[in-house]
Amino acid sequence: MSTNQSAGRAGQPSSAARQAAAVELLEAVRRELSAVSLPLTLPGAEAARLDIRHALAQLDDYILPRYRSLDAPLLAVVGGSTGAGKSTLVNGLVGHAVTRAGAIRPTTRQPILLHHPDDAAWFEDQRVLPSLSRIRGTVVTAALPAGRAGPTPARSTQDAGAVTSLVLAADPAVPQGIALLDAPDVDSISDDNRRLAGQLLAAADLWIFVTTANRYADAVPWRLLLDAAARDIMVAVVLDRVPPAAEAEVSADLQSMLGREGLGSARLFVVPEVVLDATGMLPADAVAPLRGWLKELAADAAGRAAIARRTLNGTVRALGGRVEAVAEAVAAQHRAAELLTADVSGAYHDAVGRILVATRDGALLRGEVLARWQDFVGTGEFFRAMEQNIGRLRDRMGAFFRGEPTPAVRVETAIETGLQAVILDEAANAAEEADQRWRSDPAGRHLLGTDDLSGTSEGFADAVAAEIRAWQGSLMELIRTEGQDKRSQARWLSFGINGLGAALMIVVFSMTAGLTGLEIGVAGGTAVVGQRVLEAVFGEDAVRRLAKTAREDLQARCERLLQAERRRFLARLDVAGGVPPAALAGQAAALGRLAAAA
Repeated sequence: MSTNQSAGRAGQPSSAARQAAAVELLEAVRRELSAVSLPLTLPGAEAARLDIRHALAQLDDYILPRYRSLDAPLLAVVGGSTGAGKSTLVNGLVGHAVTRAGAIRPTTRQPILLHHPDDAAWFEDQRVLPSLSRIRGTVVTAALPAGRAGPTPARSTQDAGAVTSLVLAADPAVPQGIALLDAPDVDSISDDNRRLAGQLLAAADLWIFVTTANRYADAVPWRLLLDAAARDIMVAVVLDRVPPAAEAEVSADLQSMLGREGLGSARLFVVPEVVLDATGMLPADAVAPLRGWLKELAADAAGRAAIARRTLNGTVRALGGRVEAVAEAVAAQHRAAELLTADVSGAYHDAVGRILVATRDGALLRGEVLARWQDFVGTGEFFRAMEQNIGRLRDRMGAFFRGEPTPAVRVETAIETGLQAVILDEAANAAEEADQRWRSDPAGRHLLGTDDLSGTSEGFADAVAAEIRAWQGSLMELIRTEGQDKRSQARWLSFGINGLGAALMIVVFSMTAGLTGLEIGVAGGTAVVGQRVLEAVFGEDAVRRLAKTAREDLQARCERLLQAERRRFLARLDVAGGVPPAALAGQAAALGRLAAAA
């Protein structure tokens, strides 16, 4: 009975099932990270964007490929500072020239991956470092031409001009089960080379870090070594070009530094300062300890698997920290977006409120509207007659409506003009307020850029006019529907649809709180006329219902108009459609559990 079968019968998931679950989680993390949007210029946002890029690259280049192929050969990346002797070291490890070494910097323009011929299948596809194209190289071991300094590098069978190509070179001198990758300088003068070096080191199962007796305390390499400590990756440090007299002192100092920074378990190999032979090669005994260590690792399948799992678990744990940091950054974006949304929504909500106040307090009955309504219903003597006899009022109004329909239309037009002016003014005030609030916030200022949203949008005035006319049409439809009853139909027809519509609009706008002096008496009288006429046709309860429905319809239309204006601001905020912070935090916790369980 297999181990997997035994585990399954005991109720525990098999190793294959655990591996599949881990890959599923990691693929989900990758999807979520790819969907994260950090559009707001907040403190820490740029660092979070960089974290996302690094996390996605490491998932693609190392974590997912390694989880899918736990038995693949180890990838040992040889990295270090400019001029530390990486290429010379790699040549010494395989016993002949395979990489370019020389005084011109940067030397390593293309990474070269050396592997045993039987391990070719593991690296020829896009299993690891999928963003790098593959170039098949040929190891050249022929003698150097006369007068040439330095070894002959591996040659590619294609044009190898781009740093995004990975040169693959099969060499039986490389032990099966382990591959060597000669990376560009971590402090290269070329930005592309520095980025590539970081990418390659992030894809390594173990690092062979090369430094010199003069430069072992440099800041750039140590930043990368600290990253290795955080990932718990196995590191071998090669101290190159060490004068024999200084070996004990320099080695002890470097070992002490490694211990203080959490890398006390790193293997330290010393390469003495020696004269290279005529082909630019190190003496065989100079690199014998490192070569022997690599052969031991390659021969120990269980040891290789332990190294791969150790690095993988440490990398997953570090990924969890990155995802948690991204979750915090996304949460900060959501909080900032909520504040910016509240600024805009508050400005336009207040504008709607001011419009509604203007429609309730009698303010719209001033000026042109009041004059046209007076033309429509007559003089003050008419009001007194109405108060004495509502029947006489109905008769006079009916005759007036049948004979003179035009004044009612003039009332509608005056109301449309007055209401349009109020809406336009308040929409402009809201836009100016929202624009000012956003410009006082760095994130909002960045979203606005050079655009000026402090006024209403093009075509807004026409949209307002059309909406008011639609509202007036809906009032006419209300009256028409209410007048379908046979008992009120005759009275409705006698007053006319336009006249009753004008009366209903006046009732809607007749709360006289905003008027003073003579206006109160005049507007109050006009409102009574409209209300009494409607009550004579439909009854008191129906008039209250009609006015309430008309006012609610007007409010809804005003809100829609201003919502469209508000969207000019909010359309620039796409944070809400991104990944919820809680989802990322949950994945960060799941990654922590995955690393701990392993």
